[in-house]
Amino acid sequence: MSALEIGIASFPALMVLIFLRVPIGLSMFLTGLVGLIIVTDGTNMAFSRLKNETFTTFSSYSLTIVPMFLLMGHFATLGGMSSALFKAAEGFLGHRKGGVAMAAIGACAGFGAICGSSLATAATMGRVALPELKQYGYAGGFSTATLAAGGTLGILIPPSVVLVIYAILTEQNIAKLFLAAFIPGLLAALGYVIAISIYVRLHPEAAGTRPPVPMAERFAALFHVWPVLLVFLLVVGGIYAGWFTPTEGAAVGAAGTGIIALLNGGLTWSTLMDSFYVTARSTAMIFFIVLGAGFYNGFLALTQVPQELSNYVVSQGFSPWTVLTLILVFYLLFGCLMDSLSMILLTIPIFFPVISVLDFGLSPEHLAIWFGILVLIVVEVGLITPPVGMNLFIINAMDRQTSMIETYKAVMFFVGSDLVRVVILVLFPAITLFLLPG
Repeated sequence: MSALEIGIASFPALMVLIFLRVPIGLSMFLTGLVGLIIVTDGTNMAFSRLKNETFTTFSSYSLTIVPMFLLMGHFATLGGMSSALFKAAEGFLGHRKGGVAMAAIGACAGFGAICGSSLATAATMGRVALPELKQYGYAGGFSTATLAAGGTLGILIPPSVVLVIYAILTEQNIAKLFLAAFIPGLLAALGYVIAISIYVRLHPEAAGTRPPVPMAERFAALFHVWPVLLVFLLVVGGIYAGWFTPTEGAAVGAAGTGIIALLNGGLTWSTLMDSFYVTARSTAMIFFIVLGAGFYNGFLALTQVPQELSNYVVSQGFSPWTVLTLILVFYLLFGCLMDSLSMILLTIPIFFPVISVLDFGLSPEHLAIWFGILVLIVVEVGLITPPVGMNLFIINAMDRQTSMIETYKAVMFFVGSDLVRVVILVLFPAITLFLLPG
């Protein structure tokens, strides 16, 4: 077999390992290692690359942003920011039909601005908002679907760990990617609110009501969210203004949320050690996936699969919009089976060269940023798409009385909102690129 044929054959081999429930990082690592041994006829190149790739991955300055953002999310939870956000949103929206669910979406959007992880946002806001939704008579499936969908805002609204990884893979500016994600993130929150409004009109029995909160209490609750605004403006604003690099900004954010948690009494020696442990464990998992992906993608580059695929697409004369649509559909389908980080690491080195050679009437930088935001959105849709939506399982685990079927039925309204948003952003790239300079 030629090197190209071996590279192509590695895809089904990788899928078999994944479906056998071998961890995705280990699957990519083993496939890449075995592939390199075969392609190089058993020379020492594969093991030499093992040493170099490991050192390069774990010593990367850019990747140090990952543990900082993860730690910032843990400190934000300890500081009571998730509860403050929900109480503030509930005060202004809770008395409306479906208002408590809308407040949960607003709180998820706010918490996502200081978290950067969909799963963490879903889990944190689930603990805060699920009891309130149940207390005011919201149906179980509607409640869990709302919180699962709201969790996806954790990665759409900057800062975002996955966007950082995408920026590293495609050599793009992290600050510009964060800026480009802002409007699509707000559109996602607005779309979910509209989905809730439609759902409660079609199923009025699914949402209860709660008495209005006095105006004085509303503004008092609003005052308590100032730490969230301060951290967001300091981190994202500081990165974009050039006060510090993204890694420095993440460190500033982690320190800021840590101080707030300390002042609020949520940060003790015990919780600090727990935060460090959870952050280290999550970081190790992410770094191992990055290592496995780097090894596998290095093998693919050696076999020339990405280059040959790009040449094939160009030679066939396919419409750029057709190619983009097929890629997004692929992400939408496989996003139901794999987590977003693994999908990005596995596929971007293959699909990005293809997109880069197509003409969408955009500059190379704007094309890379626009494509990255689109990929991020459709992959995140997979987190709430049956049958294997990670956010759905996380939230349903908190509510054993609600069947997964009930959640599946309700979440399709949010999936529909996501699909409409994807179509809009594909047709109008300027929405994504509006805030970018130049």
